[in-house]
Amino acid sequence: MLIQQLVNGLTLGAVYTLIALSFSLVMGILGVLNLAIAELFMLGGYFGFAVVLAQLPLPLALIAGMAGSALVAAVIERIGYQPFRTAPVVTPMLSTLGFSIILQNVATNIWGSDPLQLTDEIAAERFNIGPVSISAIQLTVIGVTIVLVALLAFLVQRTSIGRALRAVAENRDVARLLGVSAGGITLVAFMLSGALAGAAGVLIGIHYAAITPYIGVEIGLKAIAVMVVGGTTQIWGALIAGPLMGVVEVMTVAYGGSQIRDFVVYGLMILILLLRPQGLLGGSRSNQDQRV
Repeated sequence: MLIQQLVNGLTLGAVYTLIALSFSLVMGILGVLNLAIAELFMLGGYFGFAVVLAQLPLPLALIAGMAGSALVAAVIERIGYQPFRTAPVVTPMLSTLGFSIILQNVATNIWGSDPLQLTDEIAAERFNIGPVSISAIQLTVIGVTIVLVALLAFLVQRTSIGRALRAVAENRDVARLLGVSAGGITLVAFMLSGALAGAAGVLIGIHYAAITPYIGVEIGLKAIAVMVVGGTTQIWGALIAGPLMGVVEVMTVAYGGSQIRDFVVYGLMILILLLRPQGLLGGSRSNQDQRV
């Protein structure tokens, strides 16, 4: 049972990792917490469901969720961030909170408040490895997460766009003097974060075969916790914190009951921050003001 719960925890942690990376991309480059990412995650799930219900392949559902959420993220960047980029940091954050509420209401009016469910189970095949049973969709969630993280790492570390992202994160004004379009890179960061959140929405929706307009609230808060635990100044901290938080949550439900799940998860977050305020992969205390 322990190994089985570890597999379940890693599946949930993979989703947390994608959303935490989505938060970290914007936070690390712009120093702004985009609170609309939770709803981009939710919208990605609905876009993916629309493709699946049309009897189209799962890869198309993933592409639809990523593309749809990326486009909505671009709108948020142009309307909810750009006009306030020189304002105090709390102003664009509150603007994204407003977008979050709007998107949740739009989803409720379009799809209703009741859960949207899949009538046919997707990827029902299961693989038994000794006492452990792994479903095809669990393998898909973990596999897609690994691929997307690898692609993101290649983009950030090996491409001109990635170098521009890192330059803007280091010093926006100097990057502009060097010929980097800070405004264009900001849009890229928002769209990348939206695509990651949309992918996570498709994966979690297919995994549970159900989605509601409110699914982003709880998972979004836990993804923020994952980002903080991993280190807000280091986007790759989510690669450790995501699986850790997912395994802790699943183990708590399995051995302690669902009623103490949130107590343990957020209690662990507070404990880690008390011991290491900069997060697991954050820099030294003197370097906490640095970004990605």
